[in-house]
Amino acid sequence: MKVRKPGDGFDDGEATAPAMEEASLCEELNRVYEAVDLAAEALIRLHGPRLRCRRGCRACCIDGLTVFEVEAMYIQHRHARLLEEEEAHPEGACAFLSPEGDCRIHESRPYVCRTQGLPLRWIEEASEGEMVELRDICPINDPGPPVEELPERACWSIGPVEECLARLQGSRDDGRLRRIRLRSLFRHS
Repeated sequence: MKVRKPGDGFDDGEATAPAMEEASLCEELNRVYEAVDLAAEALIRLHGPRLRCRRGCRACCIDGLTVFEVEAMYIQHRHARLLEEEEAHPEGACAFLSPEGDCRIHESRPYVCRTQGLPLRWIEEASEGEMVELRDICPINDPGPPVEELPERACWSIGPVEECLARLQGSRDDGRLRRIRLRSLFRHS
């Protein structure tokens, strides 16, 4: 995936069809992220002090994360200079961590980063086609009610946002649902 540079249709006012399509997808993805943040904030308020995910916690900032291609494009669109001029964080942690351990793209972070730490629930196929609900929560969080006992509305449901991201991704190019390694976005990766 190519990293956008100043002068290739974004920063100089050129209105090429791919640039307009990319800008439109970025606007749509921004709306998705705003809705995710609003819903996640309600869960953060609900679970309050139990959650340990705060500025400075980097437990989930692991290396090797992948995102939908449309999310990678969004990061490239919003952080072209960083991707072109700065180095990725050393391997072993997320490429977007600063030397101090802060997220350099926090306002543009991908979906997976926006819901980390929350109680999660998802439906998965078990043996012989039986569908089962699974749940998890970051082990760093303080003890609280077992995640299995929480009401459904008290958990982040994995699935609906992923489907929305897949639809956005499917509207691009050939519709293939490619995933991109975050580290690969840096010019010097």
